Amino acid sequence: MKVINLYELKETFNNEGILICFAGPFSHSIIEELGNAVKRYLEAEQMAKDIMMDVFSTFIEQTQNVRNYARQKVDEGNRDCDFSSGIVVIGKNGTSYEVSSGNIVGKEDIREALDTLDMLEKLDKKELKTLYKQNLRKTLPPGANPGLGLIDMARKASQPLVYSLKDIDDRYCFFSLKAII
Repeated sequence: MKVINLYELKETFNNEGILICFAGPFSHSIIEELGNAVKRYLEAEQMAKDIMMDVFSTFIEQTQNVRNYARQKVDEGNRDCDFSSGIVVIGKNGTSYEVSSGNIVGKEDIREALDTLDMLEKLDKKELKTLYKQNLRKTLPPGANPGLGLIDMARKASQPLVYSLKDIDDRYCFFSLKAII
């Protein structure tokens, strides 16, 4: 294994304002442990309680999205990629906190999420709240995803959610999502 220059990596994190970063498989126990660590870190930052809860809940939502997608692909019998391996980063940029995540997704699976994100970008806070309440009241079949997590992240974010896609091959891409709190 190549020797990694951890000093350079640490300096990159410092220069980019990265406070916490995890890359690897997102199991339930990993998310729980990371959640505890994030909560302790945010408490130590002595930020306002409402901002701390928004950052924390956005972190949990993003990590659970990666984990749930991976579980769905495994349940479907898809073992082409390591879907459970992703990345989550919490950073600080001035007075704002940025929560970002990324994972491999099938190109055929991503369109609905992108359409939802594009629609959410056009809504103001009042419209997001109304949409959230409407979707919360919907009766859906088991396993259906009304997009509540994305709507809730958009409600908590100070700016529209930002996403990007990086092609891996003709079937897969790397999906990244950032929320600025």
